[in-house]
Amino acid sequence: MEIKGEIYRISGPVVTALNINARMYDVVKVGDEGLMGEVIGIKGEKTIIQVYEDTSGVKPGEPVIDTGMPLSVELGPGLLESIYDGIQRPLPVLKEKMGDFIQRGVSASGLDHNKQWEFKPVVKKGDKLKGGEIIGTVQETGNILHRILLPPNVSGVVDEINEGTFTVDDVIGRLSDGTELKLMHYWPVRHPRPVKNKLRPTIPLITGQRIFDGLFPLAKGGTAAIPGPFGSGKTVMQQQLAKWSDAEIVVYIGCGERGNEMADVLNEFPELEDPKTGRPLMERTVLIANTSNMPVAAREASVYTGITIAEYYRDMGYDVSLMADSTSRWAEAMREISSRLEEMPGEEGYPAYLAAKLAEFYERAGRAKTLCEDEGSVTVIGAVSPPGGDFSEPVTQNTLRIVKVFWALDAKLAQRRHFPAINWLTSYSLYGRTLDEWYNENISTEWTKLRSDTMNLLQREAELQDIVQLVGSDALPDDQQLTLEIARMVREYFLQQNAYHDVDSYCPMINQYKMLKAILTWGEKAVLALESGASVTNIVALESRDMLAKVRFEKDIDAVLDTVMKKADEEFAAQTQQR
Repeated sequence: MEIKGEIYRISGPVVTALNINARMYDVVKVGDEGLMGEVIGIKGEKTIIQVYEDTSGVKPGEPVIDTGMPLSVELGPGLLESIYDGIQRPLPVLKEKMGDFIQRGVSASGLDHNKQWEFKPVVKKGDKLKGGEIIGTVQETGNILHRILLPPNVSGVVDEINEGTFTVDDVIGRLSDGTELKLMHYWPVRHPRPVKNKLRPTIPLITGQRIFDGLFPLAKGGTAAIPGPFGSGKTVMQQQLAKWSDAEIVVYIGCGERGNEMADVLNEFPELEDPKTGRPLMERTVLIANTSNMPVAAREASVYTGITIAEYYRDMGYDVSLMADSTSRWAEAMREISSRLEEMPGEEGYPAYLAAKLAEFYERAGRAKTLCEDEGSVTVIGAVSPPGGDFSEPVTQNTLRIVKVFWALDAKLAQRRHFPAINWLTSYSLYGRTLDEWYNENISTEWTKLRSDTMNLLQREAELQDIVQLVGSDALPDDQQLTLEIARMVREYFLQQNAYHDVDSYCPMINQYKMLKAILTWGEKAVLALESGASVTNIVALESRDMLAKVRFEKDIDAVLDTVMKKADEEFAAQTQQR
């Protein structure tokens, strides 16, 4: 490889080179240590490079080498169970080379090029293939069959295809034009992988979290934001979604998060059991860790690395959920790089193209018919960390213009130990009506009404709480006092959920329906008892009410609910007879 230029100027992670003759977004090697960087601007003979590593000690005059390739990831068997940094360097491999701290200029392949895989072709000689078609399969992990895809930009007639054991570098076949086929291929991270066409989001992503599935559902292929201040539970919610959502593949991007939080993720995920298969959850997970002390430029690239891997598994026909924690740190990385480039700042110093970059990222989500005529989806859930919990700041506001689900975390709820601390009055989902048909067919025709009644109840409670603040709850009429008590049951028995409890951590959709129906049915019986002359004090003191509180911790919910509702019928009948 020929040296084509030299360093002219250095400003943090932004390096200016002379006479390199590179194209936009080419990957370059900077300095004597060969630091990895990417071309982000060209001004005459000067090429502006964003370096993904610390540039301390690099000086003008050192060489710059152009690889002629854009920033790309290796796509093939071996991605699952991997832990990468922001530019797809496997962290376990880096640790073996240099210990706990990443040194500069060290490179490592995203895939294991020595491991052998058992390849079974599904095409034969003479078959005419289009880009993106499946040419064979590899059993990547215990439950995930990796479908080897023809790169989307390649097509032709199969001239040779072989079955057997191969590494990702081995040639497994050829097309008639001489194109070699391998188990892996490269794809530039900033270019969305093509699909045949996008599909309507008509299937929900079941998360097992009652406030999400019950009140603010997210569709497969949809987009959601979880904004919230420090300590409100963003990272725990992201981890819950990664563990329990019914996506087949999970891509978790720790983008600029604290090292101890990423350490928890890295330690916890390998020990988690997949509830659907009983095997380790890591067998269907890719982790990308770019902590707050890692180079800022690599953080900017990490979300593109993650979404490209997610699109690759979508193209195989899998449902993928991608967690980006957090997009605020990503935006801060863009702000720092923009200031180094001396660009005109926008609101609060963020670059003027902040909204465009966020939209570009979230628009890569979607449910689609793939090039191989299958259906797959990428669901993107981005955490936002607004300073001081201020939702009016630019990252939150621009995100809200793009996403269709808003799960608003509330510091006051977190202080009251109500977790998940999702504010049910400010959160919303624009997928509700689109998903109603699925819920009616798969859960119950009553589900839509139950959700509507619950939201109306919580809204009435909020209105009454304003009055309570002025005059106290004792001044309210009995029926309004009872409304407050029933709403409290919904909040404490249904919306609250313990992420660390063996049973309550995940609640199947049918159980959610039964729990909510039981609470609202109890409420209807309570209203009738009140109308028959029973007192609010006696109704609230009923044993069946306390029994309902414990239902969410029971494995056999049907038997427990039957007992509770029979008890409720007896108690309400007794209350009525006393009058």
